[in-house]
Amino acid sequence: MAVICRQLATAYTAGLPILSALHITAGQGAFPRGRRALLRMETRIKGGASLADACRAEENLLPGLFVQVVSAGESGGRLDALLRDLAEHYEEMHRMKRAAISSLIYPGLQLAAAWFLGTFALGIIKKVANVFSGSGQQISMSAYLAEYARFQTIALFLVIVFIGASIIFARAGLTQGPVNLLKNHLWPLNGVVRKFALARFYRGMALLMHAGLDIKQCVARSAAMTMNTAIEKDLLTAVPVISRGGTLVEAFSKSRYLDRVGREMLAVGEQSGNLEDTLQKAAEYSMGEAQSAVKSASKILQVLITLAVGCVVGYFVISFYGNLYSIP
Repeated sequence: MAVICRQLATAYTAGLPILSALHITAGQGAFPRGRRALLRMETRIKGGASLADACRAEENLLPGLFVQVVSAGESGGRLDALLRDLAEHYEEMHRMKRAAISSLIYPGLQLAAAWFLGTFALGIIKKVANVFSGSGQQISMSAYLAEYARFQTIALFLVIVFIGASIIFARAGLTQGPVNLLKNHLWPLNGVVRKFALARFYRGMALLMHAGLDIKQCVARSAAMTMNTAIEKDLLTAVPVISRGGTLVEAFSKSRYLDRVGREMLAVGEQSGNLEDTLQKAAEYSMGEAQSAVKSASKILQVLITLAVGCVVGYFVISFYGNLYSIP
């Protein structure tokens, strides 16, 4: 989406017709589903549809933020600026995703090493202990390696089946409740999820206000961008207060997920009349907090994995000498 928004903004700023911009972007850098969506949008516009209508017809493939901002930008005549803002937003999200993945590579390698080396060592210890106790026969290393390979093949097959079943259940909506429960209540994951959700909310609010939407629509649509049912429901409680003429500070005063810094920045933005820039700053602050939370969570995970590996090694040593000397 960052590539699509950046190329569309560049083509539009250069004065190319929107049909040419869509065609060029579809052929250069768009991901396969996005390419098909852009080409269908081009066909619909040729048939007389507006850009907004063509975007709404692809809501199942394109992000809701993109659809809403492009639609508002077309009607407000600020499409190039909004597309550049969108490109920056998606580029920032991509950087955050890469940072989160890279911070989890080392704990993941630790966990994989603990599994493969641990099961390998445990199998050898059991074989050796059985030989010493007289309850087992000697086995060659090649035979043990073949047995170990069969065990890992079965384990890998079960993991693949579990992942496939999880994907099927997720697409059917059967895992949404348990996943949301874990995301919102399992420490330290809940802190990371909340900060990312608030960053998307603030950034969405800034973009939609820049596009010219009224404040109620901005809040409602930005709440949906959090991609978290509990947080979205909490933020939507502000809409009735705003409808009655209340300020944003009053509207979010009872929010369980909006932190103190967020409320203070909203108050400053309303009082100064520069709410759009303040929301942008709030988004940047929440992104920084999310980065720190990801780093902290990855360090905690590393410590937990190291402790788990230490416990497993201790179990191997105790089991080996316990069987060797017939200690119950």
